[in-house]
Amino acid sequence: MAYQLYRNTTIGNTLQESLDELIQSQQITPQLALQVLLQFDKAINNALATRVRNRLNFKFPLLRDEYGSTVLLTMTFQGHLRTYRFCDNVWTFVLNDMEFRDVADIIKVDKVKIVACDGKASAGGTRDD
Repeated sequence: MAYQLYRNTTIGNTLQESLDELIQSQQITPQLALQVLLQFDKAINNALATRVRNRLNFKFPLLRDEYGSTVLLTMTFQGHLRTYRFCDNVWTFVLNDMEFRDVADIIKVDKVKIVACDGKASAGGTRDD
């Protein structure tokens, strides 16, 4: 049985809403709608496992030059996503066999853990831009 977590994505919700409309108008049976959802679960899990490239490009301010301008660093990350979790507005990713590339260097590591949270100001705090 395939994981059903992707049913709560935009495409999964849209599919479920469309199936509900077809059931209400008696164009399909609830059993057929369930079969469609099960096939969606299998297809989305298979597509993410086999077709998704594990490459990310980031541009972020690294430092300021002698004139006070922010210098952007472009870096490519490539690796294998081992686990991920979203809890209390914090994303945690564990990646294996990572490769970091910038213009001049390549760095390879066995394991990387990335913890990320929302950078927007919270109700009681501030954020410097």
